[in-house]
Amino acid sequence: MAEDDDELRSEQDYVTGLYERLDAERARAKANYREALLGDGESLADRDAEVRALAREVKRLDVADYGLCFGRLDALSGERSYIGRIGLFEAHNDYEPLLLDWRAPAARPFYTATAASPENMRRRRQFHTRGRRVVEYTDETFGRPGGDAQGDAALLAAVNAPRGDGMRDIVATIQAEQDEIIRLDHSGVLVIEGGPGTGKTVVALHRVAYLLYTQRERIERHGVLVVGPNSAFLNHVDRVLPSLGESSVVFCTPGDLVPGLHVTAEDTADAAAFKGSLKILDVLAAAIADRQRLPERPLEIELADVTMRIDAEIAGWARDEARGSGQPHNQARAVFVDILSWALTERAIARIGRGWLTREDRTAWEQLRQNLLTELADNDQFSAALDRLWPTLTPQELLSSLYLSPERLHAVGAPQALLRVDGDAWTVSDVPLLDELVDLLGRDQAAVAADRAAKQERNYEAEYAAGVLDMMTAREDLMDDEDHLIARDVIHAEALADRFVERDTRELAERAATDRDWTYRHVVVDEAQELSEMDWRVLMRRCPGRSFTVVGDLAQRRSAAGARSWAAMLEPYVPDRWVYRSLSVNYRTPAEIMSVAAALLAEFAPDVVPPESVRACGVRPWARTAADGEFASAIEEFVRDEAGRVGTSVVIGPPDVPGTVLASETKGLEFDAVLVVEPQRIVDGGPRGAAELYVALTRATQRLGVVHHDPLPPALAGLTELGVEGHCSTTHSRSE
Repeated sequence: MAEDDDELRSEQDYVTGLYERLDAERARAKANYREALLGDGESLADRDAEVRALAREVKRLDVADYGLCFGRLDALSGERSYIGRIGLFEAHNDYEPLLLDWRAPAARPFYTATAASPENMRRRRQFHTRGRRVVEYTDETFGRPGGDAQGDAALLAAVNAPRGDGMRDIVATIQAEQDEIIRLDHSGVLVIEGGPGTGKTVVALHRVAYLLYTQRERIERHGVLVVGPNSAFLNHVDRVLPSLGESSVVFCTPGDLVPGLHVTAEDTADAAAFKGSLKILDVLAAAIADRQRLPERPLEIELADVTMRIDAEIAGWARDEARGSGQPHNQARAVFVDILSWALTERAIARIGRGWLTREDRTAWEQLRQNLLTELADNDQFSAALDRLWPTLTPQELLSSLYLSPERLHAVGAPQALLRVDGDAWTVSDVPLLDELVDLLGRDQAAVAADRAAKQERNYEAEYAAGVLDMMTAREDLMDDEDHLIARDVIHAEALADRFVERDTRELAERAATDRDWTYRHVVVDEAQELSEMDWRVLMRRCPGRSFTVVGDLAQRRSAAGARSWAAMLEPYVPDRWVYRSLSVNYRTPAEIMSVAAALLAEFAPDVVPPESVRACGVRPWARTAADGEFASAIEEFVRDEAGRVGTSVVIGPPDVPGTVLASETKGLEFDAVLVVEPQRIVDGGPRGAAELYVALTRATQRLGVVHHDPLPPALAGLTELGVEGHCSTTHSRSE
């Protein structure tokens, strides 16, 4: 016991030294940051780059405070390496590591060494810390006869811990199967498939942190996009990357991919399936062509000396030329206007100049044309004719007018399932269509001019900031003896710099949210089985380099437009650049609950092998029969019971049961306790109802209950009437 106490004190002394080094590094970084704000005569661009780099460094050191060091590796050679969130080095020797960053190659054996393959390691030690104090440690000695069961302690402590408000990083408990995927050297699309609780989401996020560590120059400037199924999911996971010191990440849902829109409503299954398929591309093209019209009868344009007439022949010529230009609709309008104007003025000049003007008199001919063109530009009849024959269109206007008109839907070959009363009541399935129309329609001249003006304004602000900061720095030099004035100027200079630096440090997220043409260096797609063919077109436009981490489970697909195979979605874009990896161990769902879910899975997806649970639990899932009117009291009782426990809970049911949430709203989330109401009605709620119920059953980490009036689905028939209290225990070790 005394020997153990001495060892614990020794480890505490080392960790204390690491925190002292961290504090010193943080103080140095903050001092350098303050100096960089003032600058020393370098350009604003250089100063801004230095300030931003130092701001990131300060933030990286701040987040490292929690769980700075979580383990130690002892090599057969006798060398010891401590593993943590960041790397720390000797103050006077940057090449002598005190603490290895978990992403460094030398740290990899901490996650991959096993008794069968120790990788020249003798022991793995894992720390349990509270704040800056080492509470205890567990050792796993490689090569010892019979092995060492203590290696699972940190993992089991993590999976058994009550769930909080958000997902936690797993940097201290990454398993070998997960580590291989996190560090995979692949520049294209990586598909990670795994059943419920296999950790595929957190593995994908740690892969982002690893890529930012190994490829920071390539990725950080344009950032990473993380796409999740809903806002609740994003709120659940958005702490993971910041906790690992990474902030160059933008989070959104498929309903946020068009700037200015936040869409959550869903279509009917038929409408979603059609909108999500590539067949909609022909509909969109036809809808645009339908708005490029010819006059049924000549349109008269009255000018001072002549009346012009736009007939089908002259408009048809202009339309053919505009379509043949290959430009988007709004840009091609200029071609249409030019051709139409030229043809109209040619006819008008011939009539006005009959008897006195010939083409040989080119100067007079062209002067008369310019006069007529000036009149046309200010003519309301001509403007109205242009808007009728080749209107300037926005994606929203085109799509809304299409959905409101049975005639237009029929004319462009679209099903009447797309018809709705409120044309611009956008659904998630509309978002990729609106995005597609941005390219098909293009921007009008007013939008181009507005962008140009905004860019000029930003340049002016940057120049103004540079001038003021340079002036203040000069004043500081001149007033070297007037300390109070120096302090005042320094404060003002820092405040001004902070204002612009803040804008710059938020620039990636802000610009990405408002700039439809922003492109990312890497994209993470979670619950990717729900994405349609049209969704993938949007995402591929956002990442021209085709660098993706795709996370999903085909068995959990609920969308009628979603993926039935990964190859079908990815082959058109990256036929030779995508790889597949799977996760097979369930860290979230206890074996008792997973056995119920697996029985359901066997019914609707018999070819899918359910993930193996890492633990068993003494709490058996239960079922209770209740009348329709008793659902409210059953839900209240569940909520009241769970309120007295540590952890989280949720009630999942069909849409018509008050007090419940839909299974789709819990995708990717986890709760200590789950109550499922009327499971058979969830199954009957749609073509993928069984998958919905599968999602609902696998959200629980500890306790699962079912309340029903209708008969239970056959897969749930084995549920016991009441559960019993118990505690989780290990049945499977990832390192075995």
